[in-house]
Amino acid sequence: MKRSPLLFLLAAIACAAPESSVVDISPEQFLSNPHQAAVVLDVRSAEEFASGHVPGAVNVPHDELASRLGELDAGFDETVIVYCESGRRAGMASSILQEAGYAEVRHLAGDMKAWRENARPIAGR
Repeated sequence: MKRSPLLFLLAAIACAAPESSVVDISPEQFLSNPHQAAVVLDVRSAEEFASGHVPGAVNVPHDELASRLGELDAGFDETVIVYCESGRRAGMASSILQEAGYAEVRHLAGDMKAWRENARPIAGR
């Protein structure tokens, strides 16, 4: 029996992971309303965090996040803004947060790299 390529395509779509609902927040939006976030989460290593971070951020490395969710001072309906150095780790952390039930996960567009390049305020150095 010959199988239709369309059947395989439909099956692949049905089995695909749901599209991420993480929305970017620009640094300008963040700086114009810094109290919007319940938590600003830096998911870089402790060493990277110590070398400079977004003011008010808390540090939980992405590879420790799943086991340290209890340390976040945010309810599941509060906004959590996530960033790393360039975006890869922030994406992984965002998925962990969403799977844990956090509904308002945002990604700081450009991450720390762009934050630094645009001479925005940096704490911890």
